[in-house]
Amino acid sequence: MPTKNIGPYGSWKSPISTEMIVSEAVGLGDMDIDGTDIYWLETRPAEAGRYVIVRKTSEGLINDVTPVGFSARTSVHEYGGGSYLAYQGTVFFSNYSDQRVYKIKTESGNPIPITPEGLDIRFADGFVDGLRNRIIYVREDHSQEGEAINTLVALDMDDEAEGTILT
Repeated sequence: MPTKNIGPYGSWKSPISTEMIVSEAVGLGDMDIDGTDIYWLETRPAEAGRYVIVRKTSEGLINDVTPVGFSARTSVHEYGGGSYLAYQGTVFFSNYSDQRVYKIKTESGNPIPITPEGLDIRFADGFVDGLRNRIIYVREDHSQEGEAINTLVALDMDDEAEGTILT
């Protein structure tokens, strides 16, 4: 028979930990639609908090778009912003570890960077301008000392560049 312990309210040690409760809890958010495909962002505590873009096709197939090693998250304004968008079978996303923008074909392929390596700039809240083959982003530039400089920029969907400033 178990031993009964009596103590003041709130002083007992629970066998249920916070880690036990949240370690398998997947967060859902940031939905997007591209044709008949639906996309959403999952936060996965079991994968070190990785943010994964997931797609569901009209046939009901569900697959991860961002491969292991990539996390679709941005740190613009320190708290983030829209980290991905889907357009005509391609997903564009900000990768958390390097804050570069990548594109990946949803049917196959590996992420391909469309912003240069080694710059201290971040991108968020992209919007497609398909007529001009570009994406308009909020860009936060930390390359100079002092406050970050925020601008709207246009990134070509096919070239690797830091963006043309619009404002």
